[in-house]
Amino acid sequence: MATIPPFETLRYEESDAVAWVTLDRPEVHNAFNSTMQLELRTLWRLLRRHDPVRVVVLTGAGDRAFCTGIDRDEALGGAATPAGDGGPPPAALGGEPVSVGAGTTPFMFDDPGENLGPKTCDLWKPVIAAVNGMACGGAFYLLGEVDFIIAVESATFFDPHVTYGMAAAFEPLQMSGRLPFGELARLTLLGASERMSAARAHQVGLVSELASDLDDLRDRASWAASAVASAPPLAVQGSLRALWAGRELGRSQALALGYAFVGLGNDARSLAEGQAAFASGRRADWRLR
Repeated sequence: MATIPPFETLRYEESDAVAWVTLDRPEVHNAFNSTMQLELRTLWRLLRRHDPVRVVVLTGAGDRAFCTGIDRDEALGGAATPAGDGGPPPAALGGEPVSVGAGTTPFMFDDPGENLGPKTCDLWKPVIAAVNGMACGGAFYLLGEVDFIIAVESATFFDPHVTYGMAAAFEPLQMSGRLPFGELARLTLLGASERMSAARAHQVGLVSELASDLDDLRDRASWAASAVASAPPLAVQGSLRALWAGRELGRSQALALGYAFVGLGNDARSLAEGQAAFASGRRADWRLR
């Protein structure tokens, strides 16, 4: 079992097999700096070996923003240091400072997504996003790698890159499996000129459920996380790997891996308990969405 350390830019809570991870820089709309990048990478990697946690809920501090992407004050300052710190840049796992963009040549590129995304960090426990406000730009690194999204009705989604003279590439690529092409193209090309409402995001399938306020958002995310956490973890993780294989591979390639996901995800003891419960007539309590 891993030990979860205290963090500077994240809040971490854990209860009943569910971890709540809160992006905690509300003064800058939960934008990620180099410290948050490294702390997220560290946390995702630790949670792989922390068996008490079966499901993660990811949200932002406050009621204004889930995340507004990269901290431009840090990035434009030319140094990968926390705002106001003045010290040396924090080192990545290999001792290399965290940076964004090209290295000595354009063929070597530092992408924040290498640190931010749970799937990129090889975490295959389900991650549910509870979007509590604005989600824009680099927030799509995170939303592109969660498993489903619940949002408060006041949440908005947009990508301001082109408005400010920057090509949007990684962000729409992360979202390419979550939005219909026309909706994603509109969100990308209109930049800061238009924001997608939570209601529209729900209509087009980006958001799976809407909450009336922050308390309702937490209740709905807690219910979903608890329901997933109640299932055998191998079955959940095997199903998750199958889902993502179907999203990222061709149909025949994904189907060819199906036997492996079934074989690895069917724990004999859990399967026996499930069959016994079914035979006894006991059924899961369910709700209609």
